[in-house]
Amino acid sequence: MSTLSLLKPRVMAHPAGWCGALGLLLVVAIALLAPWITGSDPTAMIARPYLAPGQNAAHLLGTDTLGRDIWSGIAWGARLSLSIGLAAGLLTAVLGLLMGSFAGFYGGWVDNQLMRITELFQIMPSLLFTLVLVLILGPTVSTITLGIAATSWPNVARIARGEARRLRHLDFVQAGKVMGMRDSHILLVHILPNVLIPVVAMLAMLVGHAILTEAALAFLGMGDPNVISWGSMIGQGRDVLRSAGYISAIPGIAIFFTVASLSLLGRAINDVINPQRGRLQ
Repeated sequence: MSTLSLLKPRVMAHPAGWCGALGLLLVVAIALLAPWITGSDPTAMIARPYLAPGQNAAHLLGTDTLGRDIWSGIAWGARLSLSIGLAAGLLTAVLGLLMGSFAGFYGGWVDNQLMRITELFQIMPSLLFTLVLVLILGPTVSTITLGIAATSWPNVARIARGEARRLRHLDFVQAGKVMGMRDSHILLVHILPNVLIPVVAMLAMLVGHAILTEAALAFLGMGDPNVISWGSMIGQGRDVLRSAGYISAIPGIAIFFTVASLSLLGRAINDVINPQRGRLQ
């Protein structure tokens, strides 16, 4: 049985892991069931604008400035937020894992060059850099995902590098070299699977960060105009915060709940993988 397969029961035994997993499961269920639990297209103007929550039984969460049902926007927006978050989180993890593992395993000039590239990306303001990339490439779901991943991988790379540097001096790696194994084989079989463990602990945090970044871009008007997202819903209510603050508050609560659930789950995974660090905190 692999180390990753052993994490599941231990994470579920953690109180924060339970809370985070249940919260995330609720959001995923709403996203998957959106066509059946909403009565309208989230882009359709189906009622009077500015209906407050509870004012109309057919639209329990109210309507926005254009008369669109907020509940439909929340349910369908969950699909986009989770999709971008997961795709950007996975792409970030892969980029950081590969860069860090190569740098830590080979060391020397390879390490120096890859870490200089990492530092170049790390010193850039991440939101501003993502915004520039989206402006250049165009505001689509794909470019937003790519932009988020391009600015988020350096932290993963540094963790992967430190773990790879530790592993390359261990006996089983040295034994592989003595037996004549190629570096590529050692990397794939011995280094990457072991470096993957701490990266998995970061994945939930990476997904949460991607959701927040997408929401910020959409709020600034740089989201994909062809889809509904929680960030674009918040942006819709930006000009009426005083008179109809619920338009921005409701999707904001959805983002907070989702990111908080991911943070709790990520904390539980980290405490399981690094129990000594968890006790110190």
